[in-house]
Amino acid sequence: ITVLIIYIIFPYISLEKEEAAFQGNDNIIRFHVIANSDSKPDQELKLEVRDRILEEVGGEFDSCKNIDESRKIIEENLNKIKNIAEDQIKKEGKDYKVGVSLGNDNFPTKTYGDLTLPAGEYEALKVVIGEGKGKNWWCVMFPPLCFVDITHSNASNAEIELKEILTEEEINLLLAEKEP
Repeated sequence: ITVLIIYIIFPYISLEKEEAAFQGNDNIIRFHVIANSDSKPDQELKLEVRDRILEEVGGEFDSCKNIDESRKIIEENLNKIKNIAEDQIKKEGKDYKVGVSLGNDNFPTKTYGDLTLPAGEYEALKVVIGEGKGKNWWCVMFPPLCFVDITHSNASNAEIELKEILTEEEINLLLAEKEP
């Protein structure tokens, strides 16, 4: 029985140590678009809103060299992002309200291409459509990994981008193969 308990508990202890060792949360801004519901039309609408926001605001981040510049751009564009989302929702024939905010929130462990972000508190730009009870789409807004390949959520250049802001140990933790 002791061996069975160790076998069951050890993976959780190991994951907690990895998450505790990762301190890069302060160097990352996540971007989440949360659908009204899990219905197929609401999920499609979420992706339309995401594409429009990234298309119209993405160029603002081209010259960002640090998280403070990215945060300032986000804060200066919160109303624009909300207007873009509302406009796209109207174009799709819906009348959902939109909430847009930049703040800290707790997130579970998530994988984005080869990148795994451990559970923890992260700064995030959140766009909530309607009741916000559907699945979300997410990416890393700083460093600007959202713009690598939004169609396939492929963070192929993640390691290069992350080397500029994280330690080698933190990068290795993020890029290590882990089960979601």
